[in-house]
Amino acid sequence: MRRISKLLLAGPLAAVLLAGCSLLPDKIDETKGWSAQRLYSEAKEAIGEGNYRTALEYLDKLQARYPFGRYSQQAQLDTIFCQYRDNEPDAAIAAADRFIKANPRHPYVDYAYYMRGLVNFNRSNTLIDRLAPVDRAKTDTNTARQSYNDFSELIRKFPDSKYAEDARQRLLFLHNSLAMYETNVADFYLRRGAYVAAVNRAAYVLQNYARSPATENALGIMTQAYVKMGMPQLAADSLRVLERNYPQSPQLPTLNALVKGAG
Repeated sequence: MRRISKLLLAGPLAAVLLAGCSLLPDKIDETKGWSAQRLYSEAKEAIGEGNYRTALEYLDKLQARYPFGRYSQQAQLDTIFCQYRDNEPDAAIAAADRFIKANPRHPYVDYAYYMRGLVNFNRSNTLIDRLAPVDRAKTDTNTARQSYNDFSELIRKFPDSKYAEDARQRLLFLHNSLAMYETNVADFYLRRGAYVAAVNRAAYVLQNYARSPATENALGIMTQAYVKMGMPQLAADSLRVLERNYPQSPQLPTLNALVKGAG
């Protein structure tokens, strides 16, 4: 009987508590009734102060309340930037992709292409800063290669864009960095005694990064690997290419002696 009375009392008490909760005031939205211009102005001010989280809140409200017009499209572009600076690379790339798909002829669509490349460029810094990991063959280079593709697409579609020159400089950096990475992988294989893999990786550098500084080391690695495999003629051929293209290479004395000893 006592248990039943407790249950009966619990029902009304719970109802009162729930009713009390409903009486609590909702959080006031100070932006209610703001115009698109006001929301955008506040977002820009937050961006200027480096408060990207607050800026994103204003930009989201602007796009939800005013989905059409110039402020909405500019808000989409600023959203890409804010997400990038707020360390949300996946969200920034997704926002850039959406803008490109929805506004392929927008006068500032080149900015979306540029930001997509920039986000991937900064994500690839792990590779750039660690060109000699413990096992170089297992390092992921996808973001660096994607950034290279992004910047290449920007330059191809918008050669006169104000972002094109910066993209070209970053392309050169990525080109040389990827070449150096591949050469380091070839060297890793050489030191492990995987001579066929070393030759293949060095050949990949020569085929795909012929104008990069890394080709000098790639030719040296190829020469050493051919000597180790007992192929003196191929070793002499790769050495000859090295001598022709890099006559001042510090590797030449050692490699010459190595090839002569194998001949």
